[in-house]
Amino acid sequence: QVELVESGGGSVQAGGSLNISCEASGRIGSTYFRNYGMAWFRQAPGRERDFVASISWGENTDTNYAESVKGRFTISKDNAKKTVYLRMNGLKPEDTAVYFCAATPMTSAQAMDKVTPTYWGQGTQVTVSS
Repeated sequence: QVELVESGGGSVQAGGSLNISCEASGRIGSTYFRNYGMAWFRQAPGRERDFVASISWGENTDTNYAESVKGRFTISKDNAKKTVYLRMNGLKPEDTAVYFCAATPMTSAQAMDKVTPTYWGQGTQVTVSS
């Protein structure tokens, strides 16, 4: 079993920045963490969970972003630390949501928004005030 734990959420004013992180633990060493495509999704109250960003498995650093966050958000990962990051700049009130980390074995960035992830984190709240 793989456990994903998000951290770094919080409250910020519109135009501000936040970094959130997701660390993998459980039956996944750094060697195997690199075999997972990683993604961030978000869910606002009363809405469905939406894809935000993803990064490919392995040493491939291909990324994929939802149109709504392109140019503002950056996903990255550190295989040695078994951690994926989301840097969020230029935050808007409509970015307010619970952000979830997700992992799927050997999946490219382009496919991560089309498959149901194998593992989910518990989520971290991001609130952007106007």
